[in-house]
Amino acid sequence: MALYPLLRPILFNLDPERAHEMSLLAARSLPSMRRQRGDDSVLKTSVAGLNFPSPLGLAAGYDKNAEAPDGLFSLGFGFVEVGTLTPRPQDGNPRPRLFRLEEDRAVINRMGFNNGGQQAALAKLSRRKRTGVLGVNIGANKDSEDRIADYVAGVRAMAGVADYLTINISSPNTPGLRALQDKTALQELLYRVVAARGLDIPPIFLKVAPDLEPADIDDIAAVAIEQRVDGLIVSNTTISRPRLNSAHRKESGGLSGEPLKALALQRLRDFRAATGGRLPLIGVGGIGDAADAYARIRAGASLVQLYSALVYEGPGLVRRIAHGLKTLLERDGFANVAAAVGTE
Repeated sequence: MALYPLLRPILFNLDPERAHEMSLLAARSLPSMRRQRGDDSVLKTSVAGLNFPSPLGLAAGYDKNAEAPDGLFSLGFGFVEVGTLTPRPQDGNPRPRLFRLEEDRAVINRMGFNNGGQQAALAKLSRRKRTGVLGVNIGANKDSEDRIADYVAGVRAMAGVADYLTINISSPNTPGLRALQDKTALQELLYRVVAARGLDIPPIFLKVAPDLEPADIDDIAAVAIEQRVDGLIVSNTTISRPRLNSAHRKESGGLSGEPLKALALQRLRDFRAATGGRLPLIGVGGIGDAADAYARIRAGASLVQLYSALVYEGPGLVRRIAHGLKTLLERDGFANVAAAVGTE
């Protein structure tokens, strides 16, 4: 972990996607999760019937093919979300499709759900010992004639190896996918997905975009409550472009990292208000330190996720945020994470 400042210049001289592949290979070599040292009871929390040792999770997109979940748990994550996985394998968009915006501490990607398909991931996950809270993020194939059917198939295929499932309809890199956030389409999607899961299938979370109008937020919140979704992940990458300094600022795709922070935080507040606290929220987007994670929790997030900040800070960031979050909770007199949720 402490070597990352020395390794970073070497990695940053590589193509971003190649560097990512190397980091994933390293994660695969890490030992399986061990019990964390010290009394971290203040970080323990329960959401949707699941017990999390920490509210800090790894967002989908890093381990697309479920290659290294156990190694990633060993970094200190309270939960890990793999994917996005589609029913059939697909190559995604042409390279280059991943860009570091170093001056902005940001990333732009237009990967396009590149993955080896759900059956290949299912084979890997079926062989692992169930340790740690594992989420599986599912999506639709780009050329699918019935994208809702793809999500239903994904729920049925991956339910047996997931502690929760995420319905990802908010990636900007699959043309037309975000249209499933429209009220009528979302009602049909969630009705069919929830019906498909039956009684013994894990919780279902819905991942939404940050690029929403107030009416969209109200509709999504109402439909999610009506269809008994177990939580909302707020939010995905943005197609908006705040002021950026990097030479890559005009690349198309979804923007993540520090420039997304303000928008993602505001969208979390919006969904907290729209749901009235009736649905658990998972805060994502621009979280780079303990103060950011704490701000999301105080704004209404029961859990938080990160990914892009790891590019700039390395794997040691996970334990630094967990330690800092524990310190902040104790400083303000909160006995646990749940006590701090929504106290902004």
